[in-house]
Amino acid sequence: MTELPALIAAFTTLFVIIDPPGLTPLFLALTQGMSPSQRRVIAMRSVVIAFCLMVAFILLGEALLGFIGISMPAFRIAGGVLLFLTALEMLFQKRQARREDNATEGAEEHTEDPSVFPLALPLIVGPGAITTLILLAGQSDGVVDVLAIIGVVVAVLLILLAFLFASNPVERVLGKTGLNIVTRVLGMLLAALAIQFVLDGISQTFGIGA
Repeated sequence: MTELPALIAAFTTLFVIIDPPGLTPLFLALTQGMSPSQRRVIAMRSVVIAFCLMVAFILLGEALLGFIGISMPAFRIAGGVLLFLTALEMLFQKRQARREDNATEGAEEHTEDPSVFPLALPLIVGPGAITTLILLAGQSDGVVDVLAIIGVVVAVLLILLAFLFASNPVERVLGKTGLNIVTRVLGMLLAALAIQFVLDGISQTFGIGA
C-alpha cells in the first residue's frame, strides 16, 4: 500500500467516490443565503467530521467484519459490485439526483447547520466511501500502510475542502454541463476500479495467481 501505484489507485478510488466537483453545487444549495465566512465554517466542520468517521472505519471496519463472520475476499467482491453500481449511477446521472434529494431532505430538517447531516453523512461518507475504506484497510499490512491510507484520506478531503471554499467560482467556470461531464468521466474510472476489486476478491477466494 505504500508503493506509488497502490497509493495512486487508492487516491483515485476515494476521489471518485467522494466526487468533490459533484458535491460543490450541493454545498452551494445547502448553504444558500449564508455569508462566505459561514460557508467556510460549515465546510471545515463537515470535512473534520467526515475525517473522524473515515478513520473509524479504517481502524475498526475489518474487525467488525470478522466479528460477524464475513471474510475479506467476500466483502471485496460485494464492495466491488456496490462500487460498480455507483459507477453506473454516475454515468447515467442517477447518483447526482439522489444526492440532491438527500441534500433537500437534510436542508429541510437542518436549516441552520448542515455540516453533520447531510454533508458529512451521507454525502461525503456514504456507502461507497465506507466500502472503499474497509477494502483498502483490508489490503494494508501494518501500521505504515494504515497511515498511508489515512494520508490518502487527508489528501482527498483537503481537495474537497478546496472545492467547497471555491464553490462559487467553480460553479461559474464549469457550469452544469461541465459538472455533468466530470461526473461521467469519474464514473468510467470507478467502473474499471470496481471490476478490479471483484477480480481481486475472486483471486483470493480461489487462490488464483497466488
